[in-house]
Amino acid sequence: MATLTTLLVLSCFLVPTLASAPNRDSTKEFNALSPISSYIPKSPENVVMNTIDSCWRAKTDWASNRQSLADCAIGFGKDAIGGKFGDIYEVTDPSDDPVNPKPGTLRYGAIQTQPLWITFANDMVITLKNELMVNSYKTIDGRGANVEIANGPCITIQGVGHVIMHGISIHDCKPGQAAMVRSTPEHVGYREGSDGDAISIFASSNVWIDHCFLARCTDGLIDVIHASTAVTISNNYFTQHDKVILLGHSDEYSADRIMRVTVAFNRFGSGLVERMPRVRFGYAHVVNNRYDEWLMYAIGGSADPTIFSEGNYFMASNDSAAKQVTKRETSEKWNNWKWRSFRDEFLNGAYFVPSGYGSCTPIYSPAQTFIAAEASMVPLLTLNAGPLNCVVDKAC
Repeated sequence: MATLTTLLVLSCFLVPTLASAPNRDSTKEFNALSPISSYIPKSPENVVMNTIDSCWRAKTDWASNRQSLADCAIGFGKDAIGGKFGDIYEVTDPSDDPVNPKPGTLRYGAIQTQPLWITFANDMVITLKNELMVNSYKTIDGRGANVEIANGPCITIQGVGHVIMHGISIHDCKPGQAAMVRSTPEHVGYREGSDGDAISIFASSNVWIDHCFLARCTDGLIDVIHASTAVTISNNYFTQHDKVILLGHSDEYSADRIMRVTVAFNRFGSGLVERMPRVRFGYAHVVNNRYDEWLMYAIGGSADPTIFSEGNYFMASNDSAAKQVTKRETSEKWNNWKWRSFRDEFLNGAYFVPSGYGSCTPIYSPAQTFIAAEASMVPLLTLNAGPLNCVVDKAC
């Protein structure tokens, strides 16, 4: 692991137990979003790029060489190749049919069995009629168009591998219906109804979610559950939501102990309440993210997860009751849980309560390894979080 580490014996502090908030529907609780275009960065010249973006954004041939993006991930999701070795499939039709999707629609491409790199012919808003089942070896690449998946059920990545989602705005997601949904060209199955997450990653591996905009869904924004692993969540813009990122299904589902997730270079914007992320059993490397505020807590967990917070930029709100970054969701002893803060920057009274002993730095392969930036650089490195305004034949 190329990130620097100091082995410290950390003292443990008592954390007050906060009452859990009831399940909240963020599509109803928050005010209407500003136009999505207002969140999309203008890609200024001379921008300071993080290690992912510096791999591809300066190249003017990105549109004719889209699949090279698959070489740019870092962390535990580094090996996700998506549709790198497949054909380009262009979405031309924003309509949706969950059972018999038409060629040219997003669903038709997403369910195919062969690798595909999915792009979009023009700007479009896609309102799905039921959850979209994404098959293995797929990339959904929104560069060059303003693509929104909104106001209906959203994305399910279940029992598959090697999926990349890039440059999509996913917001105001609703629960799916109990109904038949096609998952491959040959298989239509009964689904009991999705919860209203923006992206649900269930029993899947090698997944990379990059440069997406996520907000205001009925349930969570990103769930990584049921022994999913090898996931990177990077360069995304999150706003106006209660429960943001869940890593781990439940306190009883110990199979999630294999979970390894990297959360890097994201912008946690205004109006977020909790779970940035919330972790159970597994391991999370939370690195170089910008936190504008949190209304309850930023990083939390239960069931003895390991959390390494490195080089993050934590700006607490002016609420004196929401200064602590961390929250242990347990009535049991947590003194031995490995939760560590290293080179984080804390502003406006923010603070992190550490616990546990010994090193908890991530065990990355050489290809997955990257050097974390200083926390003071994070506002610049996350300036372009969310979908980029990419123009053909120009750098992004």
